[in-house]
Amino acid sequence: MQQYLVIQLARFGDIVQTRRLVLTLARRGAVHLCVDRTLASLARLVHPEVVVHEVVAHGAGEGGGAAMLAVNARVFETLRQAGFDEVYNLNHSGLNLAMSALFPSAVVRGHRLVDGQPVRDRWVRMAFRWTTWRRLAPLNLVDFWASLAADPVPPGEVNPVAVRGGGGIGVVLAGRASRRSLPPDVLAACLRAVFEGMGGARVVLFGSQAERPLARQFMRMLPGNVVERTEDLVGRTDWAGLVDALCGLDTVLTPDTGTMHLAARFGVPVQAFFLSSAWCHETGPYGLGHKVWQAECECLPCLETAPCTIGVRCLDAFRDTAFLRLLAGRPGDMFPRGMMGMVSTLDTVGATWLTVFGEDVHAPRRVALRELVGEYLGLFVGEGLADASLTELLYAEQDWMLPPPGQVSPC
Repeated sequence: MQQYLVIQLARFGDIVQTRRLVLTLARRGAVHLCVDRTLASLARLVHPEVVVHEVVAHGAGEGGGAAMLAVNARVFETLRQAGFDEVYNLNHSGLNLAMSALFPSAVVRGHRLVDGQPVRDRWVRMAFRWTTWRRLAPLNLVDFWASLAADPVPPGEVNPVAVRGGGGIGVVLAGRASRRSLPPDVLAACLRAVFEGMGGARVVLFGSQAERPLARQFMRMLPGNVVERTEDLVGRTDWAGLVDALCGLDTVLTPDTGTMHLAARFGVPVQAFFLSSAWCHETGPYGLGHKVWQAECECLPCLETAPCTIGVRCLDAFRDTAFLRLLAGRPGDMFPRGMMGMVSTLDTVGATWLTVFGEDVHAPRRVALRELVGEYLGLFVGEGLADASLTELLYAEQDWMLPPPGQVSPC
């Protein structure tokens, strides 16, 4: 039986977004998944078919650096001796690159060290190019990682179709990056609208322990009839408890977060608020049955690390009364300005988004670039490009100068 290793040392949401790649490899053999130890139990819930290996990737924890090295050294030796047929190294951190050196370079996909130098596969180099113009992002991250392997499983097999479960409304208070989240007062107004539209449904709050003060602040902004129907689970669940609390909800209101991806993984309908550096064509909830309210400004998607010089103008659309009427199920004659309403859909390449209202002026070029990517992946034969400059977002001369993994350069 073939043996595969996936090294995913990023955070919560990235563990979930590895799903299509894991399913693809599980159809061919035994899959091992290496993650940070704080996410190991989550990985087992999301990917029950894999063998999970735990390393210390995010902070040394108790015992400091020496203890971290001792733990990791034992795991590294186990992995080195396993004789994996293929290793998928998904991140470009120093630890990821160090781990790639445990294996013959020819079996490593994604990011690896060759003669002490970091090397990216051609597919990864292509992605780094198209991210220079993120508005044209042709692939969801789930599909990008899956396409490191040949013939990924069909996108419709990744997550179940999202359907209402009768359990009410979930609310994720915030993500790790503050500008990508709605301020408490704006989020409270959105919840009130959805609560009204659903006839006073039960409400469940989600977040980390660090967001307990935010939860108290948020609750003070809600009217009494909403508070009476609200259960505060912020900082009060482990990974299994979070999954249990999500499953069966009717909808989850959330920014671009790991909890959003977890809800989609288990077929819970998501209504996601995307603004600032969050762009649904890159990291929107995967599968059918989801909605994204995507802010639309000329400067989006921005860099979260760069200061906003226009007062986070992309928030304005979420304060618009026209948007709140939409959430309440009472659309008027006007749609909110500065926003696109989008629904999730699937095609041959993977997950994509259909714009229901608002204007996506970059859609024609994004579709053309997506077709070019699909042709590169061998999914179909494309037609002639009307805009040949799009090829520069994928191809460069060095792609043909460097050999694929496993081949020796003639130079």
